Amino acid sequence: MLSHVIPPPRGYTKVPNGLVRQSRLGSDAKILVIYVQGLPEGDRDKALSEHARALHITGRRYQKAKSELVASGYLHEKRESVAGGRWRTVQVFSNSPLTEDQAARVRAGIPADGYELLGTASAPGAHIPTVGVPSPRVAGGLLPAGEELGNNASHPPTEASPGEDVDEAESEGGGESEGADGAEGASWGPREELPGGSSDGPEVAAAERVLLSLRHEQRQLHLGVREARTLAGLAAEWLRRGVTAADLRRVLCSGLPSEGVRTAVGFLAHRLREKLPAAPESGPASEPPPPPPALIACAGPGEEHLFRPHVPWATTCGPCYREEQRAFWADAQARAEAVPEPPPWRERFAAVAVDGAAADAEGGGL
Repeated sequence: MLSHVIPPPRGYTKVPNGLVRQSRLGSDAKILVIYVQGLPEGDRDKALSEHARALHITGRRYQKAKSELVASGYLHEKRESVAGGRWRTVQVFSNSPLTEDQAARVRAGIPADGYELLGTASAPGAHIPTVGVPSPRVAGGLLPAGEELGNNASHPPTEASPGEDVDEAESEGGGESEGADGAEGASWGPREELPGGSSDGPEVAAAERVLLSLRHEQRQLHLGVREARTLAGLAAEWLRRGVTAADLRRVLCSGLPSEGVRTAVGFLAHRLREKLPAAPESGPASEPPPPPPALIACAGPGEEHLFRPHVPWATTCGPCYREEQRAFWADAQARAEAVPEPPPWRERFAAVAVDGAAADAEGGGL
């Protein structure tokens, strides 16, 4: 596939890579998140169903997209009682997954962990083109605290060179190492001594990539470069024991505490130690395959040649055996054709009757 991407100078919406690569969300759910994120602040004060209706996502399509957003943490709903004995449903919509605790903080007006409230931020106006200094896009009143604004290059930033300091690659938002957007865990400098395993080998590098990719599945498990290298030795032991990278990622991301993860490093270190699978048992050494049969001389006609028999009683090679079979059946067919055909049954019956009459005559004469 050839790709040619030109970043627009204005009127664009920045979409997190975690949302684009989220396998649990369908196309309708992703379009809803992107659509709501790109709306001006005054146009977002509607129910999600109205935004979906504007995109012609209705009926079962909307219900499926909504259930996917709720299951992935992008949409949280809660019914609240209001004056007059009536009820209302409050929806918290975000362009990044939120836990129940973080959603409750947003409803209460308290900044969620890793986020800042932008209710008073100036949203893009409805006029095109927008005049003035560009302002941050707002999705559900939330925006990642470490979001980089104003740069929407089509090509991701290049990896840091080996001579650069690792601290420069760790940003204030969590110290993530972004190479070619998916090349996390590139080797930037010497590795530290890792507890629980060797710091060398392909398993350590693969485990480090898995640990750095956890932020795409669960934002609570965001690790920096140094943190991932500290845990890479423990995670590499899983790979040495036959666990695939996909299974390791699934084990680390599933079953998170309902109250949220306080420190990703401590949580992952505890889980890597406690859930470490048993080492595979070493079975008995397999017996070596039997040697191939020895070459013997073929008993067929022609020049002497050798062959390897497939059965112990074989005396001829394959071509000679087929030629013998062909000659045998040709001779059998020739002998069968040389035998005269028997007379018809009427003639045989007549001959038997004549023989019977002759025998009767001879008996009567005696």
